[in-house]
Amino acid sequence: MPIQSNYSRKPSISPVSIADIVLLLLIFFLLTSTYVAQTGVKVKLPRSSSKQVLSEKNVFLTVTLAGELYVNDKQTTADNIVDDLKKALAMTTEKGVVIRADQVMQLGKIVEIMDYAKEAGAEKLLIATKHVPNQGEK
Repeated sequence: MPIQSNYSRKPSISPVSIADIVLLLLIFFLLTSTYVAQTGVKVKLPRSSSKQVLSEKNVFLTVTLAGELYVNDKQTTADNIVDDLKKALAMTTEKGVVIRADQVMQLGKIVEIMDYAKEAGAEKLLIATKHVPNQGEK
């Protein structure tokens, strides 16, 4: 006579298997996801309470405190800056140059940079600032 058992095996999923699956999914999403990293040169911009969004069509001219020059995050020299600005302005529809300079930069250096931009054919000159909201603004 065959022996019958009342014991039935309950299906279960091992927690170790779940951890492996979660880890593999995490690795998959990390490797396949894209993220936008803000590239650029570190500059401590002056603060301003006014707020205006700049067009990405403008050319960005960055001046570091050490005197390094960058046109659209590409390093250049004072000898080549006018030519590099002309090339960058030729590729945009707007002829604006946004000057990003350190907040303690001397005014004479900023005026010199503005002269380079005008010589290259810039129609608008803008100075980038860091927005600091007023107490009543959020």
